[in-house]
This record gives sequence, structure tokens and C-alpha cells, in this order.
Amino acid sequence: MEGGPDDVPDAERDALLTIAHGAVVTSGGVSAQRALVAAAEFVLARGLGPVAYGVYALAWRVAQLLSRLVTFGSVPTLQRYLPADDDADRRSRVTGLAYATTAGVGLLIAAGVWLASPWLNGATVDHRAFPAAMRLLGAFVLLVGLVMVYAATFRADGSARGEVLFNKLLRPAVRLVGAVAALALGYSVVGVAGAYVASMLVLVLVGFPVTARLTGVDPSLRGLRREARQFYDHAAPVAMSSFGKIFQNRADILLVGALLTAVAAGVYNVVLVLVSIAWIPLMSFNQLLPPVASRLYANDRVETLNAVYSSVTRLIVTAVLPILAVQFVYGRELLSLFGPTYTRGYVPLAVYLAGVFVGSAVGATGWLLMMTDHQYARMALDWLLAVLNVALTYVFVLEFGLAGAALGTSLAIAVQNALQVVLLRRFENLWPFDATFLRPIAAAAVMTAAMAGVRATVDGLPAVAVGAVVGLGVYVGTLHALGVDPRDRLVVRELTGRYRADIADALPI
Repeated sequence: MEGGPDDVPDAERDALLTIAHGAVVTSGGVSAQRALVAAAEFVLARGLGPVAYGVYALAWRVAQLLSRLVTFGSVPTLQRYLPADDDADRRSRVTGLAYATTAGVGLLIAAGVWLASPWLNGATVDHRAFPAAMRLLGAFVLLVGLVMVYAATFRADGSARGEVLFNKLLRPAVRLVGAVAALALGYSVVGVAGAYVASMLVLVLVGFPVTARLTGVDPSLRGLRREARQFYDHAAPVAMSSFGKIFQNRADILLVGALLTAVAAGVYNVVLVLVSIAWIPLMSFNQLLPPVASRLYANDRVETLNAVYSSVTRLIVTAVLPILAVQFVYGRELLSLFGPTYTRGYVPLAVYLAGVFVGSAVGATGWLLMMTDHQYARMALDWLLAVLNVALTYVFVLEFGLAGAALGTSLAIAVQNALQVVLLRRFENLWPFDATFLRPIAAAAVMTAAMAGVRATVDGLPAVAVGAVVGLGVYVGTLHALGVDPRDRLVVRELTGRYRADIADALPI
């Protein structure tokens, strides 16, 4: 017998509801973020044309890769130490270290990009606008890093709203505004990059005092030596992991730019825009899981942590499968929104979705390794697979083109997450899976069949709207018939009641 929602232990209940509420807040923010990102890409793809957009897409993806490095592990380190420490002075020093580290690394990245952009241009798209655009985006990376620290401070403080505001809403919003403004003024790739820098600078200047005031964490550079050793013992291997992951699951965009054409880079960039939507459930539930996991682990509540890990992972799987099904069945129609050229990205999209499924199905393996102080194991794994992935993706791109790029990345994601699950089982006896995971998978199979039937009878974009509505109805109905886990019912019941009460309080009587 599975029992009922009321049989869930209090500690597990509190952790689940905290994470699930953060996921709801985050999913709204991330969905808005993805909409803003898609709008920016749509405007740029239509406004720049296939060749210029391909040049922009490669420069933008390189900047995104560098933004993964600019904080030098400060974001996960803030998640690890701020929630577990009540000493205000120590929290200030740790946050000050995060700012100082990000600023220093950001300046190094900007200088490196300035020097390397002509070489990178010659090795990839060989376009006159690329070096100047890439240099501007190097400065943009520094500014983004500071905004990421603002968001991480809110997140470590247990506030999903602050993190969502800075990372999920304001960052893509200022980018969209910059893109529209640059194109309206008649600028091309370089003008777009310059507009990004100007708009992000405004956000950095406004965001610092707001973050300090709302979180109550006032960054300090005094006495940093007392915290530096522990801070960098955690941050350095995390940063090296991030560096390894660039080659592990982002070698694809670099190799597409180097081995194929600017147009191919643009097509692949649109594929990545759609794929990013499929990552929303994992990102949402991972929003507040790290600080919750840190507290449970610090208090030696590993059994509760495992129960929470299992429940959250099942919720992620339940949420991501409908998104994967819609994109798999209607991928061509969705790609056609950006223009007829981009429909050639359907096969890479379908291949990439398999990697998203595996990455989502194992949950927050990477975060849990870091929150349980196994960051060195993750670093070693990231680098081992980085070398393997670069070699495989290179071969696959030469052999299969765009589909090969997606295949290499999907394999890297699958192998990485499978090994991380094994490490968590070996180090901490954490294991999320049981028979209840089969229910959403079966429901998604029925949903896919139903949407394929709709696609056979309805053509074009209307098929997407009709099929998605029919498919979601079939998915929910099948899942209900198969049975919902008590913990999932608990989350739905409690959060529905909370939001219903909030809405009632907000409405005028």
C-alpha cells in the first residue's frame, strides 16, 4: 500500500512543499524567460537574415558558454554555505568573495576574448562583423556574471522570486529590448552586441543595492582570508567542472560553427531555443532543491533527503514528458515559425530531446553531488567525459552534420547523468527510482499516439494547438487512471489550497 498524503513525514512534507513552491514560481519565470528569449531570436532571425543571424548565433553561444565560467563556481558555493550559516559577518564575507571572484574572472575573460576573437573568426565563420561583436559580448559576460551573483544571493536566501526576477525575467528582457532597439536603428550584428552591453550595464547598476537591501546580505571584502580557503575549496572544483562541461555538452555549437556553415549555426541555434523550453521542469525543481539539500545533509537527514530526491525527480519526469512529446510530434511546425530554412533542424531536435529526457529523468544529480561535498568527484567526471565528447561530436558532425552535433551532446548528457546517479548511490546511498516512474512514461506514450493521430488529420500550425490540447487531456486522464503517488497528490493539494487562498485574498470583496 502506498498510503495517503497525510502519511508523509513532516520533515519530508516541508522540504517537498518548499521545493515545489519554488518550482511553481520558477516555472512561471522560466516560461516567461523562454518566451522572451524566443521572441528575441525570432526578431533577430527575421531581421538579420540567415547569414548574419548565423554569425550572431555563434558569437552569442560562445558568450553563453563563457558566462558559465565567469562566476568561477561562486553560484553553487553560495548555495552550499549561505543556507547553512547564521553568522551575518560570515555570510557577508562569503558573498563579498563571490563578487570579487566574479569581477576578477570577468575581466580576464573580457581581455581573453578581445585577443582571441580574430583567431576564432578565422577558425569558424570568417565574417568581418564577428570580431567586433565577440569583443563586445566579452564585456557583456562580465556584466552577466554580476547579475548571476545577485540572483544566487536571493536563491541561497530561500527566495525563488528574487532569483526569477533577475535571472529569468530581467536578463532576457533587457536583451530583447536591446535587440529590438538595435534593429530599429538599422544596426546589424555589432550594433546588437553593443545594445546588449548598454542594457545589461543599467541592470548591474540598479541591481546591486536592491539585492543587498532585500536579502539583508551586505557584501564585505574585510577579513576574506578567513573564508577564502573553504570558499575556493568548493568553488575551484565546481569551476573546473563548468569548464569541462563546456566541452562535454557545448562542443556542438563550436564544432557546427567550425565545420559547417554560418547558416547551419543559425539553424542549430534555433534548435537550442526549443530545447531550452524542454529543460524548464528540471530547472524549476532545482531552484530551491540545493539549499534544502544542503540543510538536510548538514543535519544528517540523509534518509529524508533521499525521499525528497525521489519525489522531486518523479515530479520532474511527470512535468517534462508532455513537453518532449509535443516537440517530438510537432517539431517541424514549431521550427517553421522562425522561417522555412530552420525546418531542417527537426532531426537534430528529435535527437537532442532524447538527451533532455535522460538528463531530466535522473533529477538533480549534479547539484546533489555538490551539496553533499563531492564536488571533486563531479569535477573528475566532467573532465573525463569532456574529452570523450569532443572526440565523438567531432566525428559525428563530420559524418552526420547537424544531427551529429545533437547526437554527441545527447550521448554526453546521458552518460554524465547515469554515472552521477551511480556516484550518489555509492557515496551517499541516494537512489530515486521505483515503479511509480513507469506511470508518467506510459501516459506520455498514449499522449504521443493521440497527438500523432491529430497531426494526421490537421495540417500546419493549427495541428500544434489542437494536438497539444488533446494530448494534455489524454495525458492527465491516463495518469489519473494509472494512479498518482501520495506525495504528488500532497504537493498538488497543498499548493492548490495555498494559491487559492492567495488569490481570494488578493481579489476585492
